[in-house]
Amino acid sequence: MGSNVEFKNFVVERLSAFGPITPKPMFGALAFYHQGSIIGMAIDDALYLKGDDQSKAQFEAEGLGQFTYGHKDGKQVAMSYWRAPERCLDDPDEMKRWCSLAYQAALRSKKPEKKLKKKL
Repeated sequence: MGSNVEFKNFVVERLSAFGPITPKPMFGALAFYHQGSIIGMAIDDALYLKGDDQSKAQFEAEGLGQFTYGHKDGKQVAMSYWRAPERCLDDPDEMKRWCSLAYQAALRSKKPEKKLKKKL
């Protein structure tokens, strides 16, 4: 891939095999939303997909690493995003499978909406 913008456009095109994707800039990365839930990010020409305790083993079985960044205190912080298998970028069926896994993790991570109390 030539530039970061080209990679991000390529990823948006590939993710659309799963369904409608809305890309939005986020802290120097590009976040990918499906039906209002973030399912992945493009960071430094790499695709990361949402994971959680239920899907972690599938990422680890593929030898895929978790996204981490350096905190200002010097510690590494792990986020709930895992490197996507390279084959997803070439195989629409694999992309659908892994995006479905990411979308399910995103749905499980959503906090229930707080109910507003009515004023009497």
